[in-house]
Amino acid sequence: MSEYNITDFTSPSTFILLGIPGLEAAHVWISIPFCTMYTIAIFGNFIILFIVKREPSLHGPMYYFLCMLAVTDLVLSTSILPKTLSIFWFNSREIDFSACFTQMYFIHSFLVMESGILVAMALDRYVAICHPLRYSTTLTNILVAKIGLAVVLRGSTIVLPYLLLARQWPYCRTNIIPHTHCEHMAVVKLACADIRINSYYGLFVVFSVICVDVFLIAMSYTQILMAIFSLPTKDARLKTFGTCSSHLCVILAFYSSAIFSSLMHRFGHNVSLYFHVLISNVYLLVPPMVNPIIYGVRTKQIRSRVLRIFAHKRT
Repeated sequence: MSEYNITDFTSPSTFILLGIPGLEAAHVWISIPFCTMYTIAIFGNFIILFIVKREPSLHGPMYYFLCMLAVTDLVLSTSILPKTLSIFWFNSREIDFSACFTQMYFIHSFLVMESGILVAMALDRYVAICHPLRYSTTLTNILVAKIGLAVVLRGSTIVLPYLLLARQWPYCRTNIIPHTHCEHMAVVKLACADIRINSYYGLFVVFSVICVDVFLIAMSYTQILMAIFSLPTKDARLKTFGTCSSHLCVILAFYSSAIFSSLMHRFGHNVSLYFHVLISNVYLLVPPMVNPIIYGVRTKQIRSRVLRIFAHKRT
């Protein structure tokens, strides 16, 4: 590690990513599940995009939002995994100063976008179940495009101060980042300046994004559950609730890992650094991997078309 201990500079041209500190000897073995998760995420999300594009019957608001989620997951996982695997396999730890901040921006902006897409999908389920007769006239293609644009604009703008604040600090202590990627707080902690404004803004983003989005999703599902319980038969209630089950599973996968990672980062000061890094990676890798699996298994329209593709290939 001493060979990377570079000091006495104010603007480094590169940063050094250590990978998972304390588990360097196991990097090759850790890369196996990481690479597996990335492969599943890439393959699964491309399958979702391919099926929705090929099937005209799936050209509707629910599946458009699902495609937005798939694209977000592809960008999010690709923002970190190639560099992480190069650290594990080839000990390629250097990352350019500008590339580091670009990676930071993509990670955080697309996390915010994913949260916004989950809110949009909750809106879709609310209109479909609570106002089914107005579904096609309410969620038009133009409105879906506007919602998608709003999600992208919110994600790209609310995270921009992260980048601007982080780039302005002088980095005169070291250029070693004890992480697999350029995570925001891991980078700014290297600055020889008062970085409290970064911490405060990070808390603001957490509360303004996660708390607001979870509140909106909870409000939508409160109305949805009231509509479901008002249905006359048990079969009708189960069938209607089944249309929401995939979305609920995706919400649980995303927000449970997000909240746990945030709590670990803020309050887990006595936890080993390698555990922090592992949790941070799991938070970024698990949702992109499980989302296409959940929708592929639990959504009949997608599952039947996937089976049809593989059956056609066998014949």
